[in-house]
Amino acid sequence: MAEGGKGSPYEEALDALSSLITKRSRADKSNKGDRFDVLFDYLKMLDLEDAISQMKIIHVAGTKGKGSTCTFAESILRNCGFHTGLFTSPHLIDVRERFRLDGVDICEEKFLAYFWYCFDRLKEKTNEDIPMPTYFRFLALLAFKIFAAEQVDVAILEVGLGGKFDATNVVQAPVVCGISSLGYDHMEILGNTLGEIAGEKAGIFKHGVPAFTVPQPDEAMSVLEEKASQLDVHLQVVPPLDDNLLNGQKLGLVGDHQYLNAGLAVALCSTWLQKTGHSEVSYLGQTNPLPEQFIEGLTTASLQGRAQIVSDPYIDTERTGDLVFYFDGAHSPESMEVCAKWFSLAIKEDSQQQILNYQPQDNSQSSHEWVQRHLDKTAEKNSAQILLFNCMTVRDPNVLLPRLLKTCAIHGVHFKKALFVPNVSVYYKVGSHSLPPTDSQVDLSWQFTLQRVWENLMQTNKGGEDKSADVDEDLKVDTAICVRNGENSAVFDSLQLAIKWLRDSVQQNKSIRFQVLVTGSLHLVGDVLRIVKK
Repeated sequence: MAEGGKGSPYEEALDALSSLITKRSRADKSNKGDRFDVLFDYLKMLDLEDAISQMKIIHVAGTKGKGSTCTFAESILRNCGFHTGLFTSPHLIDVRERFRLDGVDICEEKFLAYFWYCFDRLKEKTNEDIPMPTYFRFLALLAFKIFAAEQVDVAILEVGLGGKFDATNVVQAPVVCGISSLGYDHMEILGNTLGEIAGEKAGIFKHGVPAFTVPQPDEAMSVLEEKASQLDVHLQVVPPLDDNLLNGQKLGLVGDHQYLNAGLAVALCSTWLQKTGHSEVSYLGQTNPLPEQFIEGLTTASLQGRAQIVSDPYIDTERTGDLVFYFDGAHSPESMEVCAKWFSLAIKEDSQQQILNYQPQDNSQSSHEWVQRHLDKTAEKNSAQILLFNCMTVRDPNVLLPRLLKTCAIHGVHFKKALFVPNVSVYYKVGSHSLPPTDSQVDLSWQFTLQRVWENLMQTNKGGEDKSADVDEDLKVDTAICVRNGENSAVFDSLQLAIKWLRDSVQQNKSIRFQVLVTGSLHLVGDVLRIVKK
């Protein structure tokens, strides 16, 4: 094991992992580690070639929904009785989230053993021509080591970026492949058209290996079909799952779009079961009932940071729910629209729940008295919707933020304030101890850009808003705590200060319930979850 380092053995491993994070952008082709073929050298160094060739793998790429599809698939096959391994990205709070065994994050003890096996062996065998793998590549190699050593029945792999040159694509013979919904994302790497993006994602297709996708735009679908034809791949388009198949239950992951991902997961699992000789629990099509194990898997699947609601446990007020965070890692135009719809409906459900909370426990009160009591109570609390936002510099806020605002407005939701903060990940560190001091000098030029886009949008849309003057008056931000305060927004130089302002505001404004949408970046979602759940 490597020597030195402060703190626990786990923090020591995270420091070593942090040393592999390159400060180059992912679009920078000057890094020697960008050579795809070097991954096969790493596999030899770790003695993983035979193990990977024997793994029964489900491989999934896509722009949106690939993590959800993999989560559904893992849950289905686990409920069918199989020993599962799931590799996803990014992690939100702890890097061990990326490696799940039977639906649970790998334990610290096993993580450390496999981590140092891989790290030390690679450190010993790499050289100037074959340098240490970069951060994500190392994590993918570590996943293969974990799943091989743990002898999983099925390994479900989510592509990190693209497909063709992704580290997970060292897999030569998966059992089945999937492509979730395609859209515009990572265009600086994958191309500027849907066709180019589809071509990169189709890079996971392997000769003769069956593949499934969901309905796609024509431009993307024609490329997927062409690539499939070249490789003798039987490509099938899967419709969204019919919710009648769930026997009145709901999917474990929230949102109408999840029926698309669930349908894809069902097709992948059915094919995996058939191809591996387990057709007794397979599902043959929409006209048949879903096996109980499939229903259980679909309805109990869970994924942090996607349509997740968490009340701040650190607020000392009369009633819980005075500061509630609504987390969704949306970062593409399409997913931003889905996120906005979910948030708008979720806060309306929350308001209705507040009404139910006041419902009389007996029948002694007349309905008139109950309604009056409810009206009196709800009059005490105004709701203020706050946006806590950041996105990567390769994304276009002029596309993302208007989608968010417009969809929320359609549902009658208007933000009282937008808070812009840098991601903690800007510090190139992994681990719980990597939160920066609040007085760090951080480049906030991107956050100022986001703020300008927001203020311009708010000025343009001002006429159509139904804003509460009382709430606005109560949400002034002291320039002593934020870097730049705008009419409808504020930039903070750290996430901790933004959270502190929210908590202070709740204490100072007892008549307001704060509903905070955290979106734009899964890294930001993870950073906030780490603070709120610490």
